[in-house]
Amino acid sequence: MAHGTMLLLLISLTLAVGPAVGFYGGSMTFTPGNRFPDGSVEMHFYYRESSRGPCGSQVNWICESGSCGVLTNTEPMETDSTAQHLWCQSEVHMATNVTNGPFILSSSGCCWEDNVQGVGGWTLHTHVDTSQRSDTRSPNRSPVSAAIPNIRIPQNCFQNFQLLAHDPDDDVVRCRFNDANCTLCHQHTNIHLHKESCTLHTGDSLALGVHVFELILEDYPVSNITVMDHNGVFSVRNAFNDSNPTALSQVPLQFGVEILPPAQGCVPGVNKPSFLTPTPLHGDVHHAAVGQAHEITLQAQIADNSIFDFQVSGPSNMSKTLTSLSNGVMMATLTWIPQETDLFRHVPVCFTAETLHRQSEMRCIIVVVAKARVLSGEAKVICDDNSISIVVSKASMDGIDQDWLQLRDPTCSLTSNQTHIMGTMSLNTCGTTMDDSGDFIVFKNEINSFENPNAVITRRNQVKFGFSCQYPKIASVSNRYVNHKSDYIFTESSFGTFSYSFEVFTDQTFNSQVDPSQYPVQVQLMDKIYMGIEARTALPEITLFVESCRATPEDNPFSAVFYDIIKDGCVMDETVMPHPSDSTKYDFEIKAFKFTGGFDEVYISCSVILCAKDSPNSRCAQGCLGPAARRRRRDVSQETARHYITQGPLRVARQTHNSAASNDGGFLHMSTSTGVFAGLFVVSIAVVAGMLVYNAKRTRSVDRMHLLSTF
Repeated sequence: MAHGTMLLLLISLTLAVGPAVGFYGGSMTFTPGNRFPDGSVEMHFYYRESSRGPCGSQVNWICESGSCGVLTNTEPMETDSTAQHLWCQSEVHMATNVTNGPFILSSSGCCWEDNVQGVGGWTLHTHVDTSQRSDTRSPNRSPVSAAIPNIRIPQNCFQNFQLLAHDPDDDVVRCRFNDANCTLCHQHTNIHLHKESCTLHTGDSLALGVHVFELILEDYPVSNITVMDHNGVFSVRNAFNDSNPTALSQVPLQFGVEILPPAQGCVPGVNKPSFLTPTPLHGDVHHAAVGQAHEITLQAQIADNSIFDFQVSGPSNMSKTLTSLSNGVMMATLTWIPQETDLFRHVPVCFTAETLHRQSEMRCIIVVVAKARVLSGEAKVICDDNSISIVVSKASMDGIDQDWLQLRDPTCSLTSNQTHIMGTMSLNTCGTTMDDSGDFIVFKNEINSFENPNAVITRRNQVKFGFSCQYPKIASVSNRYVNHKSDYIFTESSFGTFSYSFEVFTDQTFNSQVDPSQYPVQVQLMDKIYMGIEARTALPEITLFVESCRATPEDNPFSAVFYDIIKDGCVMDETVMPHPSDSTKYDFEIKAFKFTGGFDEVYISCSVILCAKDSPNSRCAQGCLGPAARRRRRDVSQETARHYITQGPLRVARQTHNSAASNDGGFLHMSTSTGVFAGLFVVSIAVVAGMLVYNAKRTRSVDRMHLLSTF
């Protein structure tokens, strides 16, 4: 009897595990569908699986816990493969109707492709909660990610590998290693995972062969929300910045990376394929419509080899057409016609360009499926060293009201003439983001239509399109854009395009600014630092008002650790001495200080406003507003929005006890090194429970001297 039971168990395990072939990773995403009168919710799951050899899913998903309903699935559909069947990726669509949540789907089996860590079996988990969110009024949608089936990187070229981490609900996404079922074999001693950007980093060489990566993606609300289950019971889901947040969902992302022997070099376009325009950038969002063909164009080039294919991870019915162009350029056209079942999906599409022995960087984009196309205009993007300009043809966006368009930062508006809509911004304003795409530094922004937040209906077409500028890393973009802050450029409908410069000067004449190549700048404690803000605009009779300035130990004006220098237009630091100038300049000096607590850097961030000169009701006219000041109603038509500008970093030079006394001549010490992102002045302040405890009005000079520390 015992022998028969053991035999039955072995048969059951064999059926559950499936064929022992080369599993090469998988990813899962899910999205809710219809909600039915009985309270049940339709849930759709999309599982992609990579393998060595012919296509066909090895995974059998089961309900591990909770009430999962009856799970139905389609046959695996091939998404991409090689003619020799060396590798393949397929996609399965599963659906279930669920009344009670949450629940967990899981699958396990064997065997991974032979790998360096000796990982044999795999385990996949998907955590789902069908409760209705208070912010979206719908069940949660999972994070979205994917990977191509066969990732190949030479041993000397694996430095940063960025994965896709997108969330349809705009939640915070975090990646982590899945170490639940193995404490030793799945470790990556030479790999660091940056959880925020879902990027793998390594500073050491990895062993040749296949490395297995088993990740979990989790999403957290940006702010506290409530969720309501089918019985009408509410519970709270805390924001990610809470001390003990609970993930809204978990989905798996597993893939293998084959480390190849070292290559002669890692330069894009020379030693490996480099993507060309109009190839989408990593993280781009495209918009498609049900029943209409959506095309994605990829182009790549390499000097000393030939590109024979593009490897693609996409939806199951996406087609690929290859075209060889001149000068060794290969083009792929990806075509996909979303079906009714794809409505409202956020579909990941990842791709690489392939030569026989090399592979380009992997890029991934998102295709959002709607009932009808989102309007996107014809635009020209101008990429300058320090700014991006976009000019959109009105003819391509017929019937669109410019007043309901905005950049990513709504305080930056657009201007127009009879034929075009225009906007100009610097690389660090108006919501422009900087991404490291591997081979390039990419600056992105977007133009969106917006609605009254309280509106239930709309009679305006939706507009959304992104634009970007990319700069090759070999041109030392990081030196130009990170160490020294270039001019800040804004556009507002009432004031047109205007800019601010924020500079450090060498002396009290404010005529000679510190050269950008000299950043980070070094000073001694108690040295005089000379800084100046200048506004530039084509409009006459304009006044600059500096509403606040604060020091922070990081490049973030909203850092939890800060020191107010100017607040509400009032000078808070007793060493600040303004140097009067014309109406569009604000020059001041301040004595160098540093933060206690081991901080090395100091940045100065100021909020600035432009006003029409002599306007009695503008913020500029109000001046210093202390706690007891009566705040009058402002005429916002006579002033710009409040904008934040930052300069730094600067570093206080370390001193020995027998060093000579500092020179009273002011600012004399500059660093000639630009390779280090370094420091700033120095302030010593006590931080208790994340709050600054400092009262400028009560502090005496002796207290300040007591707080200043020497090195």
